[in-house]
Amino acid sequence: MAEKLEFFAGCIPGTESVLCEELRELGFSSVRLNRGGIPFRGEWKDGWRACLESRIAQRIQFVLVRFPCQSQEALYRGVQSIDWLPYITHRQTLSVSAFCTSSALRHSGFVALKTKDAIVDQLRAKEGKRPSVDRDDPDVRVFVYLANDKASVYLDLSGDALHRRGYRKRAGEAPLRETLAAAIVRMSGWDRRTPFMDPMCGSGTIAIEAALWATRKAPGLARERFGFERWANFSSDNAADMRELRGSLRRAASGQAPRIQAGDKDPEALEAAKVNARAAGVRLAFRDRSLFDLQAGEGSTTAVTNPPYGMRLEKEADFCRKVASAITRLHGWRFCLLAGSKDYEREIPATPKESIPLVNGDIDCDFLVYDVP
Repeated sequence: MAEKLEFFAGCIPGTESVLCEELRELGFSSVRLNRGGIPFRGEWKDGWRACLESRIAQRIQFVLVRFPCQSQEALYRGVQSIDWLPYITHRQTLSVSAFCTSSALRHSGFVALKTKDAIVDQLRAKEGKRPSVDRDDPDVRVFVYLANDKASVYLDLSGDALHRRGYRKRAGEAPLRETLAAAIVRMSGWDRRTPFMDPMCGSGTIAIEAALWATRKAPGLARERFGFERWANFSSDNAADMRELRGSLRRAASGQAPRIQAGDKDPEALEAAKVNARAAGVRLAFRDRSLFDLQAGEGSTTAVTNPPYGMRLEKEADFCRKVASAITRLHGWRFCLLAGSKDYEREIPATPKESIPLVNGDIDCDFLVYDVP
């Protein structure tokens, strides 16, 4: 049997464990927990399927080669050892990015430039022409990771980052990445059968991701195409296989979910959430009441929300205290919040069941999980 290809699913820091859990549930092989993302193995179609089905991965990359790299000459030779024609010809556009740590070559911009030179020199020698560079919307994205004088060269299957599902037609002032929303929904421990709510929903991302997960709708189905569909070797037969894969995932969606509510006191935010939910093809129950109107008598529910915090959105001086007071009234609920301010944990008169460090954009956060007694 041919050796399986090696892939790497990159993710937002702090979400590695739930991404690992997700990929195992989806049936990928050789999945193992790793800092910064999750390696797995499979055939090309497994890489395609990961782009379509993973809710938490930011990017899916294919490992082309690894080699010792202590000099620019070693980098150039290592990149030239790859046959680039299956992926890129002079007709495609190219971008290269790099990351360097604890290595003789320290400048990521130089490593990216040298890698680009090795690729275009090879293609010019073989075809007589070279591909153009396009940093904004390239056909082929190459990434070099250089650590401890060892280089790993990756091809990005994703194209645009996978959090760009395609359904968010309207965004609020501080939109949450869809991949992070999906990660915290899973971190909440929600069973996908009991009621779910985001009482400060903004543009609806958390509630929409919960509904997509509950109905088993693959998050990548709304994307027009992925990066690998623009490679030189993506044939008409591959395109037919991709259509078949998309069709099978559409048929696998159940269309059934428990009651999932999205609430917000801002009518503009609520309207944005409605537009986005329609674009995502999910049904939500919308309520124009705030968290402060909730009562425990409404039944046991899992609530997950991304409340305002001063670095992103204006909040009243006593807002955290009001949130804490509202949560303590919701007896029997599981209440989870992505807290970008330590004030939330200080004000809530209970120890969280879990406190998970996460990063939301450039803001350090804690995902706090409370079982309200």
